[in-house]
Amino acid sequence: MNLRPFLAVVGLSASLSTTLLATTSALAQDSPIKVGVVAPMSGEFGVYGKQIENGINVFLRESGDLVGGRKVQIIYRDNHGPNPALAKRLAQELVTNDKVDVLAGFAFTPDAMAAAPIATESKRPLIAMLSATSSVVGSSPYLVRTSYTIPQTAWPMGQWAAKSKIKRVFTLVSDYGPGYDAETWFKKGFTEGGGEIVGEVRVPVKNKDFAPFLQRIRDAKPDAVFTFLPAGEPIIAFMKGFSERGMAQAGIKLLATEGWADDDTLTAAGDAAIGAISTGYYSTANPSALNKQFLANYQQVSGGKLQPNFIAVAAYDGMRLLSDAVKRTGGKSEADGLMAAFKGAKLDSPRGPMTIDADTRDVVQTIYVRRVEKSGAGLKNVEFDQFVSVKDPGK
Repeated sequence: MNLRPFLAVVGLSASLSTTLLATTSALAQDSPIKVGVVAPMSGEFGVYGKQIENGINVFLRESGDLVGGRKVQIIYRDNHGPNPALAKRLAQELVTNDKVDVLAGFAFTPDAMAAAPIATESKRPLIAMLSATSSVVGSSPYLVRTSYTIPQTAWPMGQWAAKSKIKRVFTLVSDYGPGYDAETWFKKGFTEGGGEIVGEVRVPVKNKDFAPFLQRIRDAKPDAVFTFLPAGEPIIAFMKGFSERGMAQAGIKLLATEGWADDDTLTAAGDAAIGAISTGYYSTANPSALNKQFLANYQQVSGGKLQPNFIAVAAYDGMRLLSDAVKRTGGKSEADGLMAAFKGAKLDSPRGPMTIDADTRDVVQTIYVRRVEKSGAGLKNVEFDQFVSVKDPGK
């Protein structure tokens, strides 16, 4: 039997298959990378989504709408905020209908946890740009976080308080998961350093009347009160009540974590915020050249209508992390390759140096101790101490 014609056909078929695969791969890399962002773009928590959008737009302004040399298309979906059922549905629609390569955003822990199975089943990386509960990244092997965890800031706050000769603390936190995390890890850091908890209270998440709680705190005569509340109106109401009741004059310090003294919050709270001490990974007062560049570009994309905060920086760095990963994969956007590139990645950020832990897929970063101070005509959250290379202690 003469096998030459058969072998020639087989060789031609293999050659055509190789050419087809190469052509398909090249076409895929010529197409834009689609990023589907699920975030609260309207309603009570709309500012969270706006910070995410502005942070992404700063990246796009700097990169020329490219990630790793490929065009990028951002598709936003509004989940109004915390709404896990809607977040899951929107993530599914982005994967199924819009064919996104990457999911991103997810301001709230329940939303990220609800979307995590979609990321796993569809093999789509999910970049959590807030969602600060420690357990979030464990919900999918395709999830990476560019913000922080609550234990990552609450534990150092407790350690700092203990070493700063604060002996007795009263804790006040919102009555939901993130509040419990903050309470637990502050107490751990503080009591390990010899501090004493003299009282604790949990308040409704949307509570804005703190008068009865502040009286209980004052009656306990602590050296400080540690607080964790949702960003925005609850924090502003607490700071105003704290000032009106003369808590600082009674010798009681105010201790908190990330999100407590963002620029827009300080504008709303005014002088009532002066003296508040918090731990976090980002303040607009960071003096680095990279942060100054970020601030200037943020002003351009926001039209000066909003000041950046920690959420905007996490979104900006999420896009930079994606861009770095696409470069490292040679322009490819397959999930497993991107996830491998995310692990151990190092970035210089407006917050300072950051690394994605190869084991946990969470951020390792500097946590700063900041104090609200008068700065020119306004107020600034000024960094004055730090904890370097902090991992999430919750893992």
